[in-house]
Amino acid sequence: MARTRAPGRPHGHSPSRHRPPQSGLKRNAVWLAAAAALVAVAVAVIVVSRGGEGGDRGDGGGAGFVGGDLHSLVADPTRPGRLFVGGHQAVSSSVDGARTWSRVSSLDDADAMGWGFTKEAVWVSGHPGINRSSDGAVTFQKADQGLPDTDVHAFGASDSTLYASSPSVGIFASTDGGRSWDVRTDRAGQSFFGRILVSASDASNLVAADTRAGAVESTDGGRSWHRLGGPASALWVSRNGDALYVSGPQGSARSGDGGKTWERLGLPDGASIVEADPADPQVLYAGAHRGDAVRVWVSHDGGKGWVRP
Repeated sequence: MARTRAPGRPHGHSPSRHRPPQSGLKRNAVWLAAAAALVAVAVAVIVVSRGGEGGDRGDGGGAGFVGGDLHSLVADPTRPGRLFVGGHQAVSSSVDGARTWSRVSSLDDADAMGWGFTKEAVWVSGHPGINRSSDGAVTFQKADQGLPDTDVHAFGASDSTLYASSPSVGIFASTDGGRSWDVRTDRAGQSFFGRILVSASDASNLVAADTRAGAVESTDGGRSWHRLGGPASALWVSRNGDALYVSGPQGSARSGDGGKTWERLGLPDGASIVEADPADPQVLYAGAHRGDAVRVWVSHDGGKGWVRP
């Protein structure tokens, strides 16, 4: 009886030395290339469906580039939907509620900490001093004339008065659009950080974030201050109507009675700054520093739940 040869095993060759025909190799190579292409398409679809989360450098993706630290997250009261995030190295802006971001090149190395918005200008302060924009925050120029110190950790503005603070000077103010400044007190302000809130109805009523005391308030144009409370090590204060928010590395809290009582807010993992939307009291933004960029979450129910835009 003739012996039957096993399929795929040429006579006289051991299994360890067998090589598949070249046509099989070509078919495998084609199949692998097609599979790789399908995987690449799937990854691209996932990234797009998540709002471009891979764009961490503030180039239109889902995070705003700031560099190695996060100093500020501010909603523009003059333009609904526009947000800014700032750090020592850079500032990025979003005009669609934190879905996409672009870098503000004229604020590179501005160390954006404090912000102020008036009818005529947008102001940003940091270690190098103050920057001012008169074209709707498209471009910024230095505005350090008359400053008693250019290490400006906190800043706020109304149409009539600008306020600033530094670790060495304390609180100083300008009533002529930043052309000259006078020191209001050297007994407070050295540990202030971020934006100084100026009441729309009373330019002498101020609220600031104190890194030692939480939220603090002045009712006499920055000459004296008292503690309101909230988390210590505060980095940011925000307000919408009667609601006041204070936030920092120890979390965030909300007060609806001018700082008499506080309730803690649950935040997304890693978030250290909470900003209230100027137009909608139920909308809040929370920023978390990841690598060299800031991811922003949105709450549509006053901080009960958070989503990525």
